Amino acid sequence: MVKNLWESEKASQITNGVEELVYRSNLIGTDRTVCNWGGGNTSMKTIEKDFRGRDIEVMWVKGSGSDLATMKAQNFTGLKLDDIRPLIEREEMSDEEMVAYLSHCMIDSKHPRASIETLLHAFLPFKHVDHTHPDAIISICCADNGKQIAEEIFGNRFVWVPYVRPGFTLSKMIAEGVKNNPNAELVLMEKHGLVTWGETSGQSYAKTIAIINEAEEYMNERIIEQSVFGGQKYESLSDEDAAVLLGKVMPVIRGSVSDEKKMILSFDRGEDVLQFVNSLQAPELSQIGAACPDHLVHTKMKPLFVEWDPQTKDAELLISSIKEGIEGFKEEYRNYFERNKYEGDKMFEPAPRVILIPGIGMVNTGKDAANSRVSGALYNRAIAVMKGATALGNFVSLSENESYNVEYWPLELYKLTLAPAEAEFSRKVAFITGGAGGIGSETARRLVSEGAHVVLADLNLEGAENVAAEINEKFGAGRAMAIKMDVTKEEQVLEAFAQTALAFGGVDIIVNNAGLATSSPIDETTLQEWNLNMNVLGTGYFLVAREAFRQMKQQGLGGNMVFIGSKNSVYAGKNAAAYSSAKALETHLARCIAAEGGEFGIRVNSVLPDAVLQGSAIWGSRWREERAAAYGIHPDLLEEHYRKRTTLLVNIYPRDIAESIAFLASSKAEKTTGCMITVDGGVAAAFTR
Repeated sequence: MVKNLWESEKASQITNGVEELVYRSNLIGTDRTVCNWGGGNTSMKTIEKDFRGRDIEVMWVKGSGSDLATMKAQNFTGLKLDDIRPLIEREEMSDEEMVAYLSHCMIDSKHPRASIETLLHAFLPFKHVDHTHPDAIISICCADNGKQIAEEIFGNRFVWVPYVRPGFTLSKMIAEGVKNNPNAELVLMEKHGLVTWGETSGQSYAKTIAIINEAEEYMNERIIEQSVFGGQKYESLSDEDAAVLLGKVMPVIRGSVSDEKKMILSFDRGEDVLQFVNSLQAPELSQIGAACPDHLVHTKMKPLFVEWDPQTKDAELLISSIKEGIEGFKEEYRNYFERNKYEGDKMFEPAPRVILIPGIGMVNTGKDAANSRVSGALYNRAIAVMKGATALGNFVSLSENESYNVEYWPLELYKLTLAPAEAEFSRKVAFITGGAGGIGSETARRLVSEGAHVVLADLNLEGAENVAAEINEKFGAGRAMAIKMDVTKEEQVLEAFAQTALAFGGVDIIVNNAGLATSSPIDETTLQEWNLNMNVLGTGYFLVAREAFRQMKQQGLGGNMVFIGSKNSVYAGKNAAAYSSAKALETHLARCIAAEGGEFGIRVNSVLPDAVLQGSAIWGSRWREERAAAYGIHPDLLEEHYRKRTTLLVNIYPRDIAESIAFLASSKAEKTTGCMITVDGGVAAAFTR
């Protein structure tokens, strides 16, 4: 049952007006079984002063493009009701005309554009109105016998409205239906949702919750878990087996769905998802259509259901089925677009947003991690609706043309225009070794600032987690993740890339940055010291690059690798034979991989820094004392020593290196590979030649 979250004491302390609407809206949006992400709308009617000091009646309604769970006062739009109410006398009104008209009714031109369903709220004579998409209610509204079920639950207290796309006509139908039924307490919109109201904000919210719980109680009494979706055809794989398979197939999926624009992936193995994908009826039910118009923009009309027997655990067979399924889905989507398009329509990417795999769960796609999770969250709601609808009758959905008219509806597409423009590294995943250090952490911040998702791999897990937490706090949950990884341990590198595939679907940018440094005269250099440098700076860079190369080839989307070498890659550092030799190995390895990667669109370049002391674990170790001793100076004088030996008389900082990495990984360097960029302030002895 849905919980009533209203806190009377808290509500009593809220200023009357828009703030009480904010409180109610946030409560409604908090529970996704009550209202979809980005969907639903709320309103209240108040008396305000106009610019001349006159009292006018104003309706505050949700602005387009916001989400009830998180919206604030500035996300609502105020409209003059005296200008809107006369519209109900009209016989018809186009969407374009309605939008233009409402723009003249706003009390402040800086307010966001009003909700698509503004007239629904304005035409109802109640002070507070809520429109939601509760699972239990949509289960009734998407059942072929829904109206009869509603009569059993609500008697004569409801108004049933057949499916009409939101706009003037639907708003007028609802208003007239409520006017003609003096007993009406709610409106049920076929294949759409619920409308409730009240004279106070608290009453409106309480009514919404009460109505939902009436429906849910009725539905729960009729759900028999053992026979839901026709019963179970398959058993779920263990989390361990599923993770192994997903680690192999996610890059394949990402490559297959990203032929027009790269997509970020996520997966869901929740109990409800597994119950559905493993069921006998899932292949048929999943193809009927979307459970609610609000889902379509994020989930498309239907998902891809992959025909595969999970008991085989055959990864190659699964990969083959996925590739074939995605290509078939794209062809079918193109045909769907051609059958329904209007002049001027431009087709979205035709690949699926939701992929259902028996035994494994659901894979979702989106332009970023947040949107990928939204498509998954909305399909979770669709599963809940199908579960309820099939317990009551047969699940029905919008027709193909109705679905198209929502998916390509100009007023719905307007919401997408509210999103910020995509940045250089949007839709890309960067894997950074040494992610907790100065260069690694600064590179992560730099790439994320232009849209990237980042994986911070480091032996110092706590440090990497701190950087990831900082990034997620600033840029949004899921933009960064930390992994503990020793670059010299093959199994840890393999696991890190598998975890990256599970988190985002694959990888686009590799920053090979993990490091250490030792300093000894050649005759005092031990085999242990030599091997340490070679293992970390040679073998470690090789292992990371090899796994990245494999994953990039699987995706077929090209890729970028940036190796962090050193001035010593081209300069014979005194008392640093082991370190200098390993750094030379790195840059030549980069060139070798660049030679092999060209045919796959994989670019590999190197950045050669010098003396980046700030934030470096290396310079906090014995290396500082060792290098100072090599130059015959006190360790505290190293920064000044390094500055003075540059032709530009500058020190080098992590942000300087991050900037060069960002350039090489960007489209600005799309025709550059096998290159070395020296960022050392100009050490003449290290000029490349």
